[in-house]
Amino acid sequence: MASSEKKAPASITNRKATFDYHIEKTYEAGIALQGTEVKSVRKGNVSFGDAFAYMDSGEVLLKDLYIKEFEFGSYNNHEATRTRKLLLNKKEIAEIDKALTQKGYTLVPLKIYFKMGFAKVQIGLAKGKKKHDKRDSIAERDTTRELKREYKTSQFSV
Repeated sequence: MASSEKKAPASITNRKATFDYHIEKTYEAGIALQGTEVKSVRKGNVSFGDAFAYMDSGEVLLKDLYIKEFEFGSYNNHEATRTRKLLLNKKEIAEIDKALTQKGYTLVPLKIYFKMGFAKVQIGLAKGKKKHDKRDSIAERDTTRELKREYKTSQFSV
C-alpha cells in the first residue's frame, strides 16, 4: 500500500444525531448495498446529511444516505442517494414498528461500519431534543473540555 493512499475509517459516525436527538435504543442492521456502494463505503465516502430510516410495508428503509459514486465504476455505478433496505429480524422490526407509532419517535442512522466483512448500520430509536436540551448539551461539552484543559495544565505544573 502506497503512503499516499488514504486508509479507510473503522466506522463513520453521525455526530449530529446525538446532538439533535435523545437516543433511547439502538439496533444493528445489515444494509443491502450494490457492489460499487460497498467499495465507496470502504473508502469512507459516506455522508449522513439528512438521512433517516422509516417503516414501509413491514420493511425498514434508509433514505437520503449519500454514498459517493465509485470513481472507478463503469456504467453500472450506483445512484448516490437511493433508498436502501435495512436487514433486521422480525422481532426487531415489530419492536421498531410499535415504537414508531408512538408520538415523537423516529429512526436515526448513527454509524456505518464493517463487521466480519459485512456492512452494518447502527440505527437508533430517538426522540427529538428541545432547544434548551441542546443548550444543556453544549454547556456540558464545554465544561468537560475546560476540566480536561485544567487537568492537563495541572499535570505539567508539578
